[in-house]
Amino acid sequence: MKNIKKMLIIIMILPFLYTAWHPVTAHAAPGVSAENAVLMEYESGRVLFDKNAHQKKSIASITKILTAIVAIEHGDLNETVTVSENAVRTEGSSIYLDAGDKVKLKDLVYGLMLRSGNDAAVAIAEHVGGSLPGFTHLMNQKAQWIGMTDSHFANPHGLEADGHYSTAYDMALLMRYAMQNKTFSKISGTKKYKGENERFPWHNKNKLLTRYPYCIGGKTGYTRKAGRTLVTSAEKDDMKLIVVTLNDRKDWDDHTRLFEWGFNSFDLKLIRDMGQIELSLPGGNTVSAEIVNPVVLPLSKKESEMIESKTYIKEDFQMSDDEVIGKRIYSLNDQVLAERNIIKEPVLPKEDSLFDKVKDLFHQLNGVL
Repeated sequence: MKNIKKMLIIIMILPFLYTAWHPVTAHAAPGVSAENAVLMEYESGRVLFDKNAHQKKSIASITKILTAIVAIEHGDLNETVTVSENAVRTEGSSIYLDAGDKVKLKDLVYGLMLRSGNDAAVAIAEHVGGSLPGFTHLMNQKAQWIGMTDSHFANPHGLEADGHYSTAYDMALLMRYAMQNKTFSKISGTKKYKGENERFPWHNKNKLLTRYPYCIGGKTGYTRKAGRTLVTSAEKDDMKLIVVTLNDRKDWDDHTRLFEWGFNSFDLKLIRDMGQIELSLPGGNTVSAEIVNPVVLPLSKKESEMIESKTYIKEDFQMSDDEVIGKRIYSLNDQVLAERNIIKEPVLPKEDSLFDKVKDLFHQLNGVL
């Protein structure tokens, strides 16, 4: 029995943002033409639908989501980039840069995301990473930090290359991370943009921005090997959803159907608010603690009545200096949907009595320290 208890002791709390929740589908989702697909809720990271979501595949230009967020986080968007001959020679989609052009990094990122410029991708990589290998190192470093364990990137544009692959699930994780960045979110959702050196504005290739009223961002992709790839995000009634499809000839329709199914089938529910909790201990004692972050989950009406929670407390928490003393797990049909740290209640400084305050004032007036 003692060994069982020890197994439940909290050793490490996984970061909330990047925990992999498995799909718990309330009822049948619409079929999709995609070979690989995932529908993820943004706040919780809960997967509401998946189809071969963890299969490693070629992903084409949706690679540029990672290129953009790395450029935004590691570069200065107001810096001027001198375009190299190497960038100009990059094959595939282009924003038609010329060698020697001086372009703001900000404009290159817009050209990358709206027009899928492969020349822009290389120019960004050489400027921010110092070289293509330097930048791809940053890409893979960021991917691992996000939790994209089934992904590896060999270039910043997504053209076919050995060791360049990802999964629908990993790309949903990436989009979820990237959309937290206000600059990325703005660029990703921009329908039209004119760079400083351009005569005419660029129009976003993501047609869902104009076809689907709730779409707030995304990125398209295509190569012969990968087929049509697409990542999009949509928001309705304060709930954000992310859809990723790989090798999908009907991607616009599939994304729209999955978004509509998600918005109609699930609502965000506050399962547990942040704040103080009283925990019962063996022997009848109680201890005051706190849950810092609220628990908000996308649930169907039926699922809302089925959520279960369990609390685990460290056996030696009273002797430990660690602020985290346990965790509370929220599950549905034995599958974990969320977990929250339980921390010690802050100890407030004891307030001086009226007598102590008068005594201190007397000492101050008389020069007594």
